[in-house]
Amino acid sequence: MSQQAVGNTPRGGAVWALVITSVAGFMAALDNLVVTTALPSIREDLGGALHDLEWTVSAYTLTFAVLLMFGAALGDRFGRRKLFLVGLTIFTGASAAAALAPGIDSLIAARAVQGVGAAVMMPLTLTLLTAAVPAAKRGMAYGIWGAVNGLAVASGPLIGGSLTEHISWQWIFWLNVPLGVALLPLARLRLAESYGTGAPLDIPGTLLASGGLFGIVYGLVRGPADGWTDYLVLTSLFAGTALLAGFVIYSTRAKNPMLPMRLFRSRAFSGINAASLLMFLGMFGSIFLLSQYMQGVLGYSPTEAGLRMLPWTGMPMLVAPIAGILSDRIGGRPVVATGLFFQAAGLAYLAAVITTDASYTVQLPGLIISGIGMALFFAPASNLVMSSVRSSEQGIASGANNALREVGGALGIAIMGSIFAAQGGYETGQTFVDGLRPALMTGAAVVALAGVAALLIPTRRSARVAVGAATGEPAAALEHVG
Repeated sequence: MSQQAVGNTPRGGAVWALVITSVAGFMAALDNLVVTTALPSIREDLGGALHDLEWTVSAYTLTFAVLLMFGAALGDRFGRRKLFLVGLTIFTGASAAAALAPGIDSLIAARAVQGVGAAVMMPLTLTLLTAAVPAAKRGMAYGIWGAVNGLAVASGPLIGGSLTEHISWQWIFWLNVPLGVALLPLARLRLAESYGTGAPLDIPGTLLASGGLFGIVYGLVRGPADGWTDYLVLTSLFAGTALLAGFVIYSTRAKNPMLPMRLFRSRAFSGINAASLLMFLGMFGSIFLLSQYMQGVLGYSPTEAGLRMLPWTGMPMLVAPIAGILSDRIGGRPVVATGLFFQAAGLAYLAAVITTDASYTVQLPGLIISGIGMALFFAPASNLVMSSVRSSEQGIASGANNALREVGGALGIAIMGSIFAAQGGYETGQTFVDGLRPALMTGAAVVALAGVAALLIPTRRSARVAVGAATGEPAAALEHVG
């Protein structure tokens, strides 16, 4: 079966698709970090050791990252709208279960199921949006979608802290329920069904990729707490790496692989995925530590800290749509690369100026520069991913890119958390700053490396030729590459 939509796209389908996919993406992205500022309140209500509390965050990240590519493959095979509705239903129901959880174990289980729903739903948001929006307007649509998703990732600690501080921690989960209930009928009525290649599911590839991602993400999640020399951590990392290596070897030989390795022959596909992984590594780790710095060292409440980070976290809402329009006109590569270098400069500036009593005025330039950089990255990056492959493979391309972003985020928290612990700690404000500075400099260097990777992406015309060579389609048949 081809990728084409089944039936006519509903009137106003592009606008409805943008609204539905942006809100769904917001819900899935928000739940990455929304729990972090609520952990003390959760522990007070439900009990549990530090290990248990960490799993309320990690259980979601783990299932989300591991099942993203499988969720995209299911959508391609059985219908993207149908699987989007399934994922949204699972996510909404699990959110209600998390809010009603009577104990820490049931909360962790609900968070794991939430991750399953998000893994099915999230990669299909981008594929459904691409199918509904004309090629000439996709840059702007991706800009808005990217702005909403970027805002969700960055504002998770603010929203979680504000709801916990002023209502209760359960509302960080109840928030998803009315949104999900409202989206379900809208998605059923306003989104057109579409399919991928129609190839059978790649069961061996799915098992190898899911097992490999599970091992690596589990090891990264547990490393900072259990120690990098812990037997289970090392076993998970080595086994995960071996399984992913097996997945690559298998996929080069399989007839219908879940992720065709030939896609990586495209410099556009390889470059934007490398840039995405490195960007999320530097950004997630930085937000994770800076939100703690503002509360633990400068003494702000969760709400106050979140509001003061708005020049960074809120900037995508203003700049990302403009970035999308620019990518339509001049191509995605220069916009993405500029954004990454801005983000790196902002992190380096913050690393240079933070002290135990740094004024907000001193921090503000770094927050603004970082916000502009993040906004310039999100929209064109999505455009580059989707335009670097042929239309029938956009679902799995979206799933692979989202999986790499999630792994990058987990890797960022693990690496930067380890650097922080090695150079400083939580004992005093000064020890916190001593650990935060080298961690932020590491984040800046990694994001700058992402900018270099983005520069390796070919220009618009050469990208069309490269994708044609990699996929077997003539360059003239490829829409809006670059």
